[in-house]
Amino acid sequence: MKILFFSDVHGSPESLKRLWKRKETLSPDQLVLLGDALYHGPRNPLRPDYAPPEVVPLLNSEKERIIAVRGNCDSEVDQMLLEFPIMADYSTLYAEGWKFFLTHGHLWNPASPPPVAPGTVLAYGHTHLPQLETLENGLIAFNPGSISLPKGGNPASFGWFEDGILRVLELESGKEMAVLELHA
Repeated sequence: MKILFFSDVHGSPESLKRLWKRKETLSPDQLVLLGDALYHGPRNPLRPDYAPPEVVPLLNSEKERIIAVRGNCDSEVDQMLLEFPIMADYSTLYAEGWKFFLTHGHLWNPASPPPVAPGTVLAYGHTHLPQLETLENGLIAFNPGSISLPKGGNPASFGWFEDGILRVLELESGKEMAVLELHA
């Protein structure tokens, strides 16, 4: 199964269009949106291309393939426009024998882990910082970074899962930023 993970779009149609170009090349089976789809929030800068109404049809065009969780900037108003569920604080996805706990990161994260078994992939966003590592508690912390407002000097990025391998990839170049092969 091929899964494309992305987070923290924050109303940037240009960033989402770049990701959709990558999507066409990669041909994922599933898309996972880890929150903060439309709005930028009070702590984030306003991007020059900030246009949430333009992001809505781009996301809705993939409504059958998107699993989404609510970010701290997502609201019930967003759900009125989006044609797929986005209001759950978490979701669970099973792929290739692996359990993925999907959340935005403002409630559950490596510092405040969810009640799941070691070996679970904790897929989260929120920090806008890519992360891919096995933690001391046995959880696999997987943050694809942000496609629109990357932090920490990182480029815009997204996540990819295929054949038991997790990756964080640069949005522009597709270059690997981090890779982790999952082992049973």
